[in-house]
Amino acid sequence: MDMKFKEQFLGSWRKYFGTADLPICFYYTNETGRGELVKPPTVQHQCILGVLSKVRGGKSLSFEADSIGCGGRKRYLGFSQQMRPNFEYFLSCGIPGEMEGERYKRTPEMVREIMKNMPVFKAPARYIVFKRFDALEEADRPDVVIFYAKPDVLAGLFTLSSFDEVDPNGVFAPFSAGCGSIVLHPYLEKDAEKPRCVIGMFDVSARPYVQKDDLTFAMPMSKFRRMVENMDESFLITSSWEKVRKRIEISKQ
Repeated sequence: MDMKFKEQFLGSWRKYFGTADLPICFYYTNETGRGELVKPPTVQHQCILGVLSKVRGGKSLSFEADSIGCGGRKRYLGFSQQMRPNFEYFLSCGIPGEMEGERYKRTPEMVREIMKNMPVFKAPARYIVFKRFDALEEADRPDVVIFYAKPDVLAGLFTLSSFDEVDPNGVFAPFSAGCGSIVLHPYLEKDAEKPRCVIGMFDVSARPYVQKDDLTFAMPMSKFRRMVENMDESFLITSSWEKVRKRIEISKQ
C-alpha cells in the first residue's frame, strides 16, 4: 500500500464523511503473518460475515480454506469450485422430509438456469487477508475495498463512483450470497476494462450478521483510487453534501 495514498484517503474521508465507518479491504497472499489466522470453526455453518465484524473493529484476519465452515462461502472466496448437492432445491422449494428450501427462487429449474452463468474463480493464493483500511501496511496490496454503509453514506459513495463515468450503470447489485457481493463480484471486476462497484448484502440469510440499516458498497482498488482522487473536485465540496454530512455526524452521536 502506498502510505501517501493511505493518508490522503483517511484525511479526505474524515473531511467529507466525518466519523462514518472506515472500509475494510482484502487481498490474497501465500505469505503468513499478514493477519491472525482464523481457526477452523467449531460450528459447521459459521458465517464468515459474523467473523468480519472483528475486522470492522480493527482486527486483521487471515483465512485459508479450513478457516471457513460454510461450503458456499468457500466457493465465493475461491477456495472451492463445488456447489452443495441439490443446491437448486436448497435455494428454492427444498425437498420434503430431506431439506428445507430457502425459497429465494420459485423453482429448481430457475436455479439451474442461474447456475449456468454463475461466476466462479479459483483463489490465486493460500490465504485471503482482511484488514480495516487504517490497518494497512506498506507490504499490503489490497485487491478490493468494502464499505459497510448506511443510506446517507451509501448515497455519497454511489454518486462519487459515477463522477467520472458516462455509463449510468457503473454500479450493480447482483443476486448473490452476502459474501459473494463483497468478495466474488468486486474481485472479478478488478480485471474489467471499466470496473464497476457492487452494492450488496441483500441476502436475507446474511442480514442478521450486519447492522439492520447497513448495506455494502465494494469496488476493486483501481476504481477506489479514482474515486479518492476525484473527491476534492466532486459534489463533496458543495453545500448540498454539507447538509448530508452534518446528518451523518448527528446519526453517529
